[in-house]
Amino acid sequence: MHQEQRLEEQAVSKAAEMQMSSQLDQADKIEVDVQSDLWKLLQGQADGVSFSGKGLVVQKDVRLEELVLQTDKVDINLFSAIFGEVELNQPVKSIARVVLKEADINRALTSNYIRSKIPTFDLNVDGEIVSLKPQEIQIFLPGDGKIKFNGTVSIHEKGNTNQLSFTALIRPRTQTQPIMLESFTCTEGDGISLEIVTALMQKVKELVNLPYIQFDGMAFQIKNMEVQKESIKTLVETYIKQIPKM
Repeated sequence: MHQEQRLEEQAVSKAAEMQMSSQLDQADKIEVDVQSDLWKLLQGQADGVSFSGKGLVVQKDVRLEELVLQTDKVDINLFSAIFGEVELNQPVKSIARVVLKEADINRALTSNYIRSKIPTFDLNVDGEIVSLKPQEIQIFLPGDGKIKFNGTVSIHEKGNTNQLSFTALIRPRTQTQPIMLESFTCTEGDGISLEIVTALMQKVKELVNLPYIQFDGMAFQIKNMEVQKESIKTLVETYIKQIPKM
């Protein structure tokens, strides 16, 4: 914390650290810095909140190697906070730097929590709706800015459901180039029609061009992604409508 931090800031920051620790399944390190004064704190307001943590685990299997976050103005419902429920009176904008390890990503992808959040993709293929549901996904980070996917999806088409296993290699979007699909290979199953591939690529294009992605009361946009060997570093801009319950 800042050496010149006021006594009330220190007290609230320490309380926030304890509250965050109680909400996490595990944390190697947590530090919270609430930027405010006594009058604003009494109104449930702060000019900003800084958070840094390492080895953060939620939902038992979702682990972040590192998270550094800075919010803008925070305005909470103080009455609700007294009873342990933090409710935001106004959405909060934040910038976060997140580091994810390959092993942690794959562990999370097998968790019930993440699996329950993976959507089914409905594709319009020549006027017919074809549904794709990811079943198993595994990620490898070999370096050179590439991400390799091994996965299995179920394809529901015209009343029939088939499974397809695949391997794909992509380069994530950067500030100078769009997302690039370097290779896609079917490893098991009857393959996939060109029409479905075309519809899927269109759906992916729509998703990556969304201004923000909605998730559990938050809207976020990846501003930059740096893919290294066995780890991913991302810079994320987030709008938080409500604090998610962990």
